[in-house]
Amino acid sequence: MLRFQNTILEMIATGVSLDVTVERLCHEIEILLPDVACSVLRVERSGLLYPLAGPSMPEKFSELINGIMIGPHVGSCGSAAYLREAVSVTDIETDSRWNGFKEHVLSFGLKACWSVPIYNAEGDVFGTFALYFKQKRMPSQQERELVSACTHLCAIALERHDRVLDRERRASIDALTDLPNRASFNEALDRLSCHEPGTWAVLVVDLDNLKTINDTFGHQAGDELLQTVAQRIRTSVMPDRAFRLGGDEFAVILQATGALADLDGTASLILDALGTVASCSGHMIQPRATIGGAALSPGDSDAETVHKHADFALYHAKETGRGGFVRYWPGIGTAIKQRVEVIQDVDIALSEDRIDAYYQPVVRLDTCEIVSMEALCRLRQPDGTVVSAAAFHQAMTDVHVAAKLTQRMLSLVAADVRSWLESGIPFQHVGINISSADFHSGTLYKRIKEAFSRENVPLKHVILEVTESVYLGQNDPVVAQEIKSLRAHGLRVALDDFGTGFASLTHLLTAPVDIIKIDKSFVSQLRVDDPSMAIVEGLLGIARKLGIWVIAEGIETEAQAKLLGEIGCRLGQGYLFSTAVARESATELLLKHAQHSGVDKFGPMYGLPGRALADRLIREKEGASVKKGVKALWKDSDYPAPASRAV
Repeated sequence: MLRFQNTILEMIATGVSLDVTVERLCHEIEILLPDVACSVLRVERSGLLYPLAGPSMPEKFSELINGIMIGPHVGSCGSAAYLREAVSVTDIETDSRWNGFKEHVLSFGLKACWSVPIYNAEGDVFGTFALYFKQKRMPSQQERELVSACTHLCAIALERHDRVLDRERRASIDALTDLPNRASFNEALDRLSCHEPGTWAVLVVDLDNLKTINDTFGHQAGDELLQTVAQRIRTSVMPDRAFRLGGDEFAVILQATGALADLDGTASLILDALGTVASCSGHMIQPRATIGGAALSPGDSDAETVHKHADFALYHAKETGRGGFVRYWPGIGTAIKQRVEVIQDVDIALSEDRIDAYYQPVVRLDTCEIVSMEALCRLRQPDGTVVSAAAFHQAMTDVHVAAKLTQRMLSLVAADVRSWLESGIPFQHVGINISSADFHSGTLYKRIKEAFSRENVPLKHVILEVTESVYLGQNDPVVAQEIKSLRAHGLRVALDDFGTGFASLTHLLTAPVDIIKIDKSFVSQLRVDDPSMAIVEGLLGIARKLGIWVIAEGIETEAQAKLLGEIGCRLGQGYLFSTAVARESATELLLKHAQHSGVDKFGPMYGLPGRALADRLIREKEGASVKKGVKALWKDSDYPAPASRAV
């Protein structure tokens, strides 16, 4: 035994090639153990198996497993590498792990196999050593001791070989995260069998906030975040394999039975692992990710089809709500195709000047005077039909189209407001809807300021409307930071669709908004004995104390308007007063019904409490008269005056 070990060590030390060294090792073992066949396989980081030596093994068998992906049902060696533990199969003919492989070894009289993983210095499996027996049996104690010595020798030989090939290996390993890269992923995917549906799946993981981290904290922090995310994904899916495809995208090939049986649960494990705050370059950062997944299904002709399906699912997940998991279903391709078509239609409409602004008035419920207009986007189809934004809302998921739509609306609205002011209309405010993509552009305030400055329209006339789902539903710090910045520039912000599922009354304590718009779902149920009545009344009281305006949306009947007025709601919007109308009709409405006010130069919206009002008046004037003047604005109102600030 000692002579045998010294022979192999000398071959390693003198640089004899790996295949020759391992072939000699197997040959020596087969001399020591008659009626036993020996094999050594190499395991790449991507999880692919490659035969190194097997002097007595069937050639067709070696060809069959060459480049195959390890897994829990890939013979003895593939299973041992996957499970990271020794695997003993005492009856190859009946063991399910040998389905698809057994014919080639049984015909050679080999009936049992014992395979042991070979570990490198880092504890990763990078090879297997196996003994094949001509009897249905377990290995003897002598054989176990001999294999223990052989795996140690193989580890030395493999590690030396790895050092020699390190430069070549870098081409398949991501240098930053040390995960197998896209080339390795593609190779591993190609090696997977597509004959048995449900035996493997692909998850594609997209890191949502990498660009924001790079822009805010620098690329060093971004790199450390990627390293942290890579390690967490790798650990959470073991013994399955994780890959970095590039940029902020990772992939996982799942083969474990439990993981395959519950893809949603597996995705949740990854998201939970990523959800813990990480320290990156001195900054505490919470990774945020979205996952799409697909399992091998009947009709999937190749592995790339499964990967494409996982990409479809990821795309759908990102467009419909980041931060979660979507599993591919057959109709998802149609849904994506429809979304792409809508995006293309809107892009064409923008280029052909078929996007226009319509306006719906916001009125005082006691006098029906117009105090504001909400600008709503409309698309004129080639046949002249005008459709509302609901028909093309999916276009807002494309950041470029969303940005162009907003820019178009800003230009149109600014020009219309200038026209109304020049007509002598006592115009007060216009609400403009802002999308999630706008907040991530980094230039929102600049675009708003430039659009209204071109028309010489003061920004005091502008209210930015943000839906509850965008502001609160996505839990996006970028949106919150941008809103804070916009308000610091004097712009007012309205929280639209309040009560549709994301907001609660506690959000009013922390969400910096000036106006909330109660969703029509509450208004439509308003009755004296209905719980919604108590909810709206309570909301009005809290908003009044916080200095936040409330507008009731979707008012369609006189009864609803009357009830709202009785519980203290001052402003409303809905079909009872007017649908959204084109600018000519909007001009007529303003000429007839715009509220005239001589009390305050900023208009009645500033004549009631508001966070921006108190800030602005105190900034504009000095001295004790400021406090007196601010409080005088509310002397005829049951709304409290805002708390005075230090002057």
